Amino acid sequence: MKKTNTAYLSQAAMIAAIYVVLTYVFAPFSFGEIQVRIAEALTILPAFTPAAVPGLFIGCLIGNILGGAILPDIIFGSIATLIGAFCTYQLRTYNPLLAPLPPALANTVIVPFVLRFGYGAALPIPFMMFTVGIGEVLSCGILGMILYCALNKYKNIIFVPARRS
Repeated sequence: MKKTNTAYLSQAAMIAAIYVVLTYVFAPFSFGEIQVRIAEALTILPAFTPAAVPGLFIGCLIGNILGGAILPDIIFGSIATLIGAFCTYQLRTYNPLLAPLPPALANTVIVPFVLRFGYGAALPIPFMMFTVGIGEVLSCGILGMILYCALNKYKNIIFVPARRS
């Protein structure tokens, strides 16, 4: 059991670290009214391991802090990623094509309100929902599914199985 806990924590930490690096490296595309956060492709990982849920949340939290986000963005942007990751984990047994949907929806709904009320963006909220949604389709839908297909071949080797209660 101890080996599984160590593997779980290691996977969560690695996912968080990769998310932070991708957010920071691609910072010009990761923030703003029109954004494609490349790190959001990792939101497909809860389909493979429950360790991705806390990993993505912590990674988004740290990525937003290092990216210079304001407090509402740090809190609510990270919560949007947590909601998306948790729902992706819950959908993992149904249809893998649905896996990008929860993070895309959570961010499309939450982030425009942060942009408007946190940053004072003058664009209409429905327009920002559209632009953030397009970015989420690109990162979660396209890049995430490419990542899913690449990792699916090795899922039994790479990822810790879900813990049984």
